Formats: sequence, C-alpha cells, structure tokens
Amino acid sequence: MTLTWAQIVRLGLVQMALGSIVVLTTSTLNRLMVVELALPAVLPAALVALHYGIQMTRPHWGFVSDAGGKRTRWIIGGMAMLAAGAMLATLAVVVLDTSFGWGLALSVLAYAMIGMGVGASGTSLLALLATATAPKRRAAAATITWLMMIFGIAVTAGTVGAMLHPYSDALLLRVVAVVVTGALGLTTLAVWGIERRVKAEREPDTGTFREGIAEIWAERRARNFTIFVFLSMTAYFMQELILEPYAGLVFGFTPGQSTSLSGAQNGGVFVGMLTVGIAATGFGLGQLRTWVVAGCLGSAAALAVITMIGPIGAGAPLVPAVVALGFFNGMFAVAAIGSMMALAGEGRGRREGTRMGLWGAAQAVAAGFGGLMGAALVDMLRMGLPDAEAFGAVFLIEAVVFVAAALMAAKVMDRRMPVATMVPGE
Repeated sequence: MTLTWAQIVRLGLVQMALGSIVVLTTSTLNRLMVVELALPAVLPAALVALHYGIQMTRPHWGFVSDAGGKRTRWIIGGMAMLAAGAMLATLAVVVLDTSFGWGLALSVLAYAMIGMGVGASGTSLLALLATATAPKRRAAAATITWLMMIFGIAVTAGTVGAMLHPYSDALLLRVVAVVVTGALGLTTLAVWGIERRVKAEREPDTGTFREGIAEIWAERRARNFTIFVFLSMTAYFMQELILEPYAGLVFGFTPGQSTSLSGAQNGGVFVGMLTVGIAATGFGLGQLRTWVVAGCLGSAAALAVITMIGPIGAGAPLVPAVVALGFFNGMFAVAAIGSMMALAGEGRGRREGTRMGLWGAAQAVAAGFGGLMGAALVDMLRMGLPDAEAFGAVFLIEAVVFVAAALMAAKVMDRRMPVATMVPGE
C-alpha cells in the first residue's frame, strides 16, 4: 500500500511545521542581531551557515532510511531537537544584549541543534515520501509538501511580525515558545501511524554508505543535477540574511515590518509554485526545464529592480519588488523539486533516500555558502559605500548567479521531462 493523497497532505503538515520554526532563526533573529544589536551581518550568517553545514549529514540520514530505519522516530525526534534549538537561539539573542561571550556560546549550541534537527527530520520525511509514494505521484507529492512548507513560512513570518509590535525581549520569547510548541505538536499528530499503514516500495539496500554514495556520484545525471542544485540554491539564499537588514537600514522598516516583508516574499514563493502547479500539472503547459529557466531569469530581473529602488529610500515600492522575487523563486524551485522527485528513483539500487539526502546536502551547503557570502560581502562593501549601494552590489551579484543557474539548467535538464500530472482520483 502506498501513500494516499490524504496521507501526503498530512506529511506536508510536517514540512509546514519545519518551515515555521526555521524562518524565525533565518529572518527574525537575524534582523535583531544586525539592526537592534548592531552586530556585523557576518555573525548571524556564520551561525546560519553552521546549521546548514551540519546538514551535510543528510545523505547518512537518507541511507539509514533506505536500510530500513524507523522514519517516524527520526521525524519526531528531529523536530523536537529543532524546536529546542530555536528556543535556545531566541534566548541567546536576549543574552547577547548583555553578555556577548555567553550569548555567542549559546547561539553556537543552538544553531548546531537546529541543523541536526532539520537534517534528521527533513531528510527522513523526504525519504518516506520518495519510497512510499507511487512513482506517478512523486513529483506532485513533493510540490504539495513544499507548498505547505512555504505556506507555513509565510504565515509564521507575517503573524510573528504583527505580534512583535511593540517589540520587547519578553514578547519575543513568548511568541517563539508558542510557535515551536505548536509545530512539535502538529508534527506528532500528522505523522503518527502513517509509516505502519504503508509499505515503502524500495529494494533492500545491503551495501555500505560509502558504496551507495560512490555509485550515485558515478551516475552522470545525478552528479550534474547535484551541481545544478548547488548553483541555483547559492543564488536563492544569497539574499536570505541581508534582505531584512536592507529593509531596516535603507528603507527604515521596523522589526515587525521587516519580518512581515519576509512573509510577503514567501507568499510570493507560494503563489509562484501554485501558478506552475496549476499551469503545468493541470493544463500541461510548459516543461520542467522551461519553468526553471524562466524562474531563474525572472529572479535576476526582480533583484535588479530591488537594487534600483535602493537610492529612493523610505517610500520606495520595496514590498512589490520582494513579492515578485518570491514569485519567480517559487517558479524555478517547484520545477526543480519535480525533477528531483522524478530522478530520485532512477539509477542503480533505487536509493531514493540516499539521492534525496545528497541533493539535500548540496542545497544545505549552498544555502550556508550563499548566505554567508552575501552577508560577508555586505559587511565589506559597507566599509566604503553607502548602505543602499553596498546591498545593491550584492543583489546584482546574486542576479548574475541566477543567470548562470538558468544556463546550467538549460544544459543539464532534459527538455523532454514533463511536469508530472496530479490526478487526485487515481
């Protein structure tokens, strides 16, 4: 028995809970460190890079799933670790205001816990989806769960942004406690009992982890797709840690307003994904490669607009430009996810979990590298340039990387690969 559509949606609730916690650490806490505490942008960027770096363990989590590990345990346990890490990271921001040393030590521990929690929970969830979903439903299942994650990010960012006004440390702690507790409870209820009711369609993997990775890397298509994921995700995440500080320093946004801006951006991502899902899966319009290339080029154009309105300052149409960026980000991301799920079952050994782990690790490394590079470049450029020009230069660099990702997609992705059709009645 494979996953039903209702069970796929339930697993999507886990992705939604995961996104709702992660967005607090990558947007709200990041902005507080840079603007309210006046710390260098590279500090929160290094912490976020730490949590992404620890996700290099994703292939191992996927391999354990392929070998028959109990995924429910790792999904719930990983979410509990993530929730505890997010709560500790919030406390660390409060401590940083009075004791930099203790605050930094707590932050390092917290972000290490966050990385471990995301790796264990997220990869185990994707492995369950890849192995227990019927092949013809895999791309659609990935799209549904990813949309739900983006929805969780957008709603959490917007809601938390509104609740943090007027800002206080005590209010921040209360709000984050509510979010992480709710996310952990939702995860437990959503995933409980599903694994016992489905049969994961996979061949037993009796080889070693090193053998599995070596065989997958020897597959030309899997290797090239890994490179594409790294390049595109580097572009995707370069602005993640500097967009909210940009809004605060250049446009005068308050903490609540800048957090809501992140929610608006992720709302754009959601609409972009939904648009591609309806157009491609519902009406058969376009191919995966076409949507990826269009999304990357559109993202580059949106970044150019965000750069051009910087000199205007307060009153400039930043929100619409950021929503447009999110929309095109969503276009390319959902097509890339469809390709990922379709390719997961190809090649020798049908190592779906290990392949998803490899691509997840490539995404995590790119996210850490892109975020850290963007923040470091901003810090360096702000030494000699006005804030608007310094941030703008980094956004333009990101636009160039998006163009390079579009060219890579045109070369790597199979033009004959259509978006999988989603037919709920099947």
